This record gives sequence, C-alpha cells and structure tokens, in this order.
Amino acid sequence: MTVQLETAPKQLLHLVFGGELQDLEGIEFRDLKSLDIVGIFPNYAEALVAWRAASQKSVDNAAMRYFIVHMHRLLEPLAKAGQAPA
Repeated sequence: MTVQLETAPKQLLHLVFGGELQDLEGIEFRDLKSLDIVGIFPNYAEALVAWRAASQKSVDNAAMRYFIVHMHRLLEPLAKAGQAPA
C-alpha cells in the first residue's frame, strides 16, 4: 500500500503595483513616491485578480498602469534554469 502525503503548493510570490507613466509608450513612472503597491500574493492567479481590480479602479486615467512582477523568479533565478540555488 502506498501512502501519499499532501504537500502545500510551492509559494510563487508575485508583486502587484502601479503608477502613472511619464510616457504611454514607456515604463518610466512620473513619481516613484506615489507608486501604488497593491500587495504581494502567493500565486499568479491571486495576483491577477488583484491586478484586474486595481486596473479597473484607474480605467479613466490612460497614464496609470499596473504590473505583476514574478518575484519568485528574482528570488531564485537559477531554479528556472534547472540549477539548484546556492
């Protein structure tokens, strides 16, 4: 008989933030002090829900943009390449 242990899904942290852009074609912000940090989420699905909600609130401001940053890729860059982190 095989016993399977339940394991919690691996945390794949995602940061959701936004701000007004200087130029609609670029990704430079007008004022770094006024960035809206929505939060850090344990997976992409939850980050996407938060991103959509934040984006919807600023739909009337064409210069306002929100982003999802895959923090887990920054924290463990070698893991993506198939190497063990140091």
